[in-house]
Amino acid sequence: MKLSLAIQTPEVPRVVPVALLSGSLEEKLAKAAQWGADGVELMTSQPRQIDVIQLKGLLDKYRLSVAAAASGAISLAMGFTLLNADPQVAQEARLRLDELIDLAAALGAPFVTIGSFRGKLAWVGEGAREKLIETLRAAAAYAQTRSIRIALEALNRYEGDIVNNHSEGLAFLDEVDHPAVGLLLDTYHVNIEETSWTTPFERTMQAGKLFHVHLGDNNRLPPGRGLIDFTAIIKTLRQVGYTGYLTAELLAKPDPDTAARETLTYMRSLLEQ
Repeated sequence: MKLSLAIQTPEVPRVVPVALLSGSLEEKLAKAAQWGADGVELMTSQPRQIDVIQLKGLLDKYRLSVAAAASGAISLAMGFTLLNADPQVAQEARLRLDELIDLAAALGAPFVTIGSFRGKLAWVGEGAREKLIETLRAAAAYAQTRSIRIALEALNRYEGDIVNNHSEGLAFLDEVDHPAVGLLLDTYHVNIEETSWTTPFERTMQAGKLFHVHLGDNNRLPPGRGLIDFTAIIKTLRQVGYTGYLTAELLAKPDPDTAARETLTYMRSLLEQ
Protein backbone atom coordinates (compact mmCIF):
# COMPACT_ATOMS: atom_id res chain seq x y z
CA MET A 1 0.00 0.00 0.00
CA LYS A 2 1.07 3.55 -0.73
CA LEU A 3 0.42 6.85 1.05
CA SER A 4 -0.94 9.99 -0.57
CA LEU A 5 -2.07 13.47 0.43
CA ALA A 6 -5.03 15.38 -0.98
CA ILE A 7 -3.81 18.79 -2.15
CA GLN A 8 -5.53 21.56 -4.09
CA THR A 9 -4.08 23.03 -7.27
CA PRO A 10 -3.34 26.77 -7.62
CA GLU A 11 -6.38 27.73 -9.72
CA VAL A 12 -8.93 26.64 -7.08
CA PRO A 13 -10.56 29.94 -6.00
CA ARG A 14 -11.08 29.12 -2.32
CA VAL A 15 -9.54 26.94 0.35
CA VAL A 16 -10.90 23.39 0.36
CA PRO A 17 -11.22 22.38 4.05
CA VAL A 18 -9.92 18.83 3.50
CA ALA A 19 -6.93 19.76 1.33
CA LEU A 20 -3.53 19.49 2.98
CA LEU A 21 -0.14 21.23 2.74
CA SER A 22 0.62 24.94 2.39
CA GLY A 23 2.63 26.98 -0.08
CA SER A 24 3.04 26.93 -3.84
CA LEU A 25 2.36 23.75 -5.78
CA GLU A 26 6.07 22.94 -5.86
CA GLU A 27 6.40 23.61 -2.14
CA LYS A 28 3.51 21.24 -1.48
CA LEU A 29 5.09 18.50 -3.59
CA ALA A 30 8.47 19.02 -1.92
CA LYS A 31 6.92 18.66 1.53
CA ALA A 32 4.93 15.59 0.51
CA ALA A 33 8.09 13.88 -0.73
CA GLN A 34 10.19 14.98 2.23
CA TRP A 35 7.67 13.68 4.74
CA GLY A 36 7.25 10.28 3.12
CA ALA A 37 4.30 10.42 0.73
CA ASP A 38 4.32 8.22 -2.34
CA GLY A 39 1.87 10.41 -4.21
CA VAL A 40 -0.69 13.20 -4.16
CA GLU A 41 -4.39 13.35 -4.94
CA LEU A 42 -5.05 16.49 -6.93
CA MET A 43 -8.14 18.56 -6.13
CA THR A 44 -8.63 20.84 -9.13
CA SER A 45 -11.56 23.04 -10.06
CA GLN A 46 -10.54 23.76 -13.66
CA PRO A 47 -8.64 20.77 -15.03
CA ARG A 48 -7.94 22.39 -18.41
CA GLN A 49 -5.97 25.17 -16.71
CA ILE A 50 -3.40 22.75 -15.30
CA ASP A 51 0.00 22.97 -17.00
CA VAL A 52 0.47 19.23 -17.45
CA ILE A 53 4.04 19.44 -18.73
CA GLN A 54 5.17 21.60 -15.82
CA LEU A 55 3.35 19.44 -13.30
CA LYS A 56 4.78 16.21 -14.68
CA GLY A 57 8.23 17.76 -14.40
CA LEU A 58 7.64 18.57 -10.73
CA LEU A 59 6.23 15.13 -10.03
CA ASP A 60 9.30 13.54 -11.59
CA LYS A 61 11.57 15.89 -9.64
CA TYR A 62 10.09 14.82 -6.33
CA ARG A 63 9.45 11.20 -7.37
CA LEU A 64 5.73 11.39 -6.71
CA SER A 65 2.79 9.83 -8.52
CA VAL A 66 -0.77 11.10 -8.85
CA ALA A 67 -2.96 8.79 -6.80
CA ALA A 68 -6.18 10.23 -8.24
CA ALA A 69 -7.74 13.30 -9.82
CA ALA A 70 -10.38 14.46 -7.37
CA SER A 71 -13.61 16.28 -8.19
CA GLY A 72 -14.28 17.77 -4.76
CA ALA A 73 -13.01 21.24 -5.60
CA ILE A 74 -15.32 21.43 -8.61
CA SER A 75 -18.33 21.13 -6.34
CA LEU A 76 -16.99 22.84 -3.20
CA ALA A 77 -15.30 25.78 -4.88
CA MET A 78 -17.31 26.14 -8.10
CA GLY A 79 -20.74 24.82 -7.15
CA PHE A 80 -20.97 22.38 -10.08
CA THR A 81 -22.61 19.01 -9.39
CA LEU A 82 -23.76 16.18 -11.65
CA LEU A 83 -27.17 16.26 -10.01
CA ASN A 84 -28.38 19.84 -9.88
CA ALA A 85 -31.67 21.69 -10.02
CA ASP A 86 -30.22 23.83 -12.82
CA PRO A 87 -29.71 21.71 -15.97
CA GLN A 88 -27.01 24.09 -17.23
CA VAL A 89 -25.01 23.64 -14.03
CA ALA A 90 -25.34 19.87 -14.32
CA GLN A 91 -24.18 20.06 -17.93
CA GLU A 92 -21.13 22.11 -16.94
CA ALA A 93 -20.35 19.55 -14.23
CA ARG A 94 -20.51 16.78 -16.80
CA LEU A 95 -18.05 18.64 -19.03
CA ARG A 96 -15.70 19.15 -16.07
CA LEU A 97 -15.84 15.41 -15.37
CA ASP A 98 -14.60 14.62 -18.87
CA GLU A 99 -11.86 17.24 -18.41
CA LEU A 100 -10.89 15.61 -15.12
CA ILE A 101 -10.70 12.24 -16.85
CA ASP A 102 -8.44 13.77 -19.50
CA LEU A 103 -6.21 15.26 -16.79
CA ALA A 104 -5.96 11.94 -14.98
CA ALA A 105 -4.96 10.23 -18.22
CA ALA A 106 -2.34 12.88 -18.98
CA LEU A 107 -0.80 12.52 -15.52
CA GLY A 108 -0.93 8.74 -15.34
CA ALA A 109 -3.43 8.71 -12.48
CA PRO A 110 -5.55 5.56 -12.26
CA PHE A 111 -8.75 7.14 -10.93
CA VAL A 112 -11.11 10.06 -10.91
CA THR A 113 -12.96 10.35 -7.60
CA ILE A 114 -16.58 11.42 -7.16
CA GLY A 115 -17.87 12.37 -3.72
CA SER A 116 -19.96 15.48 -3.13
CA PHE A 117 -19.54 16.28 -6.83
CA ARG A 118 -22.40 13.89 -7.63
CA GLY A 119 -24.90 16.19 -5.90
CA LYS A 120 -28.09 15.01 -4.21
CA LEU A 121 -31.19 13.22 -5.44
CA ALA A 122 -33.34 15.73 -3.56
CA TRP A 123 -32.03 18.57 -5.71
CA VAL A 124 -33.48 17.00 -8.85
CA GLY A 125 -36.45 14.98 -7.65
CA GLU A 126 -38.17 12.38 -9.81
CA GLY A 127 -35.82 10.48 -12.07
CA ALA A 128 -32.68 11.68 -10.28
CA ARG A 129 -31.35 8.21 -9.53
CA GLU A 130 -31.75 7.11 -13.13
CA LYS A 131 -30.09 10.33 -14.32
CA LEU A 132 -27.06 9.72 -12.09
CA ILE A 133 -26.79 6.14 -13.31
CA GLU A 134 -26.88 7.25 -16.93
CA THR A 135 -24.34 10.01 -16.28
CA LEU A 136 -21.90 7.70 -14.53
CA ARG A 137 -22.29 5.00 -17.18
CA ALA A 138 -21.54 7.48 -19.96
CA ALA A 139 -18.59 8.96 -18.07
CA ALA A 140 -17.26 5.48 -17.37
CA ALA A 141 -17.45 4.58 -21.04
CA TYR A 142 -15.34 7.64 -21.86
CA ALA A 143 -12.97 6.98 -18.95
CA GLN A 144 -12.41 3.44 -20.15
CA THR A 145 -11.18 4.74 -23.50
CA ARG A 146 -8.53 6.71 -21.56
CA SER A 147 -7.63 3.76 -19.27
CA ILE A 148 -9.14 5.60 -16.29
CA ARG A 149 -11.60 4.31 -13.71
CA ILE A 150 -14.14 6.19 -11.59
CA ALA A 151 -14.15 5.77 -7.81
CA LEU A 152 -17.54 6.70 -6.33
CA GLU A 153 -17.24 7.64 -2.66
CA ALA A 154 -19.67 6.34 -0.05
CA LEU A 155 -20.65 9.53 1.82
CA ASN A 156 -22.30 9.79 5.21
CA ARG A 157 -26.00 10.72 5.40
CA TYR A 158 -25.24 14.34 6.30
CA GLU A 159 -23.29 14.92 3.09
CA GLY A 160 -25.14 12.74 0.59
CA ASP A 161 -28.50 11.07 0.04
CA ILE A 162 -27.35 8.22 -2.19
CA VAL A 163 -24.63 5.60 -1.52
CA ASN A 164 -24.07 6.24 2.18
CA ASN A 165 -22.32 2.93 2.90
CA HIS A 166 -20.59 0.06 1.13
CA SER A 167 -23.71 -2.13 0.84
CA GLU A 168 -25.67 0.66 -0.85
CA GLY A 169 -22.62 1.34 -2.98
CA LEU A 170 -22.29 -2.23 -4.24
CA ALA A 171 -26.02 -2.38 -5.02
CA PHE A 172 -25.79 0.93 -6.90
CA LEU A 173 -22.80 -0.30 -8.89
CA ASP A 174 -24.91 -3.26 -10.00
CA GLU A 175 -27.35 -0.74 -11.47
CA VAL A 176 -24.62 1.27 -13.17
CA ASP A 177 -23.25 -2.01 -14.51
CA HIS A 178 -19.91 -0.79 -15.83
CA PRO A 179 -16.49 -2.27 -14.97
CA ALA A 180 -14.83 1.16 -14.87
CA VAL A 181 -16.90 2.28 -11.85
CA GLY A 182 -16.03 1.16 -8.32
CA LEU A 183 -16.11 2.43 -4.75
CA LEU A 184 -13.99 4.77 -2.69
CA LEU A 185 -14.23 4.03 1.03
CA ASP A 186 -13.29 6.79 3.46
CA THR A 187 -12.59 5.79 7.06
CA TYR A 188 -14.31 8.95 8.32
CA HIS A 189 -17.56 8.07 6.55
CA VAL A 190 -17.18 4.38 7.50
CA ASN A 191 -17.14 5.51 11.14
CA ILE A 192 -20.54 7.18 10.75
CA GLU A 193 -22.41 4.76 8.50
CA GLU A 194 -21.01 1.26 9.06
CA THR A 195 -21.15 -1.29 11.90
CA SER A 196 -17.58 -2.53 11.54
CA TRP A 197 -14.21 -0.92 10.89
CA THR A 198 -13.13 -3.75 8.63
CA THR A 199 -16.11 -5.51 7.00
CA PRO A 200 -16.79 -2.73 4.44
CA PHE A 201 -13.24 -2.97 3.09
CA GLU A 202 -13.31 -6.76 3.10
CA ARG A 203 -16.66 -7.09 1.30
CA THR A 204 -15.95 -4.37 -1.24
CA MET A 205 -12.55 -5.85 -2.06
CA GLN A 206 -14.05 -9.33 -2.40
CA ALA A 207 -16.55 -7.86 -4.89
CA GLY A 208 -13.62 -6.49 -6.90
CA LYS A 209 -14.85 -2.93 -6.39
CA LEU A 210 -12.51 -1.35 -3.82
CA PHE A 211 -10.79 1.16 -6.08
CA HIS A 212 -9.50 3.72 -3.58
CA VAL A 213 -9.29 4.55 0.15
CA HIS A 214 -9.39 7.88 2.01
CA LEU A 215 -8.06 8.40 5.52
CA GLY A 216 -9.49 10.50 8.33
CA ASP A 217 -10.19 9.67 11.97
CA ASN A 218 -13.70 9.71 13.41
CA ASN A 219 -13.34 13.45 14.15
CA ARG A 220 -11.89 13.99 10.64
CA LEU A 221 -8.51 14.76 12.17
CA PRO A 222 -5.30 12.86 11.35
CA PRO A 223 -5.34 9.11 12.08
CA GLY A 224 -4.35 8.51 15.68
CA ARG A 225 -6.15 11.58 16.99
CA GLY A 226 -9.48 9.80 17.32
CA LEU A 227 -11.13 6.43 17.89
CA ILE A 228 -10.83 4.49 14.62
CA ASP A 229 -8.86 1.24 14.74
CA PHE A 230 -6.50 1.85 11.84
CA THR A 231 -4.36 -1.13 12.83
CA ALA A 232 -7.32 -3.44 12.18
CA ILE A 233 -8.13 -1.70 8.89
CA ILE A 234 -4.56 -2.02 7.60
CA LYS A 235 -4.46 -5.67 8.64
CA THR A 236 -7.70 -6.33 6.75
CA LEU A 237 -6.54 -4.48 3.64
CA ARG A 238 -3.38 -6.59 3.64
CA GLN A 239 -5.36 -9.79 4.04
CA VAL A 240 -7.68 -9.02 1.11
CA GLY A 241 -4.81 -7.95 -1.13
CA TYR A 242 -5.39 -4.21 -1.44
CA THR A 243 -2.22 -2.61 -2.82
CA GLY A 244 -3.52 0.82 -3.81
CA TYR A 245 -3.29 4.25 -2.27
CA LEU A 246 -4.39 5.46 1.14
CA THR A 247 -5.03 9.18 0.70
CA ALA A 248 -5.26 11.58 3.61
CA GLU A 249 -8.34 13.70 2.96
CA LEU A 250 -9.11 15.26 6.31
CA LEU A 251 -9.45 18.57 8.10
CA ALA A 252 -6.32 20.70 7.86
CA LYS A 253 -6.02 21.03 11.64
CA PRO A 254 -4.17 22.24 13.57
CA ASP A 255 -2.73 23.40 10.24
CA PRO A 256 -2.39 21.81 6.78
CA ASP A 257 1.28 20.90 7.19
CA THR A 258 1.01 19.39 10.66
CA ALA A 259 -2.06 17.36 9.65
CA ALA A 260 -0.21 16.00 6.62
CA ARG A 261 2.98 15.17 8.47
CA GLU A 262 1.19 13.53 11.39
CA THR A 263 -0.85 11.36 9.04
CA LEU A 264 2.17 10.21 7.06
CA THR A 265 4.20 9.44 10.19
CA TYR A 266 1.38 7.53 11.89
CA MET A 267 0.28 5.55 8.85
CA ARG A 268 3.84 4.71 7.80
CA SER A 269 4.41 3.22 11.24
CA LEU A 270 1.39 0.95 10.74
CA LEU A 271 2.44 -0.06 7.22
CA GLU A 272 5.91 -1.00 8.46
CA GLN A 273 4.64 -3.31 11.20
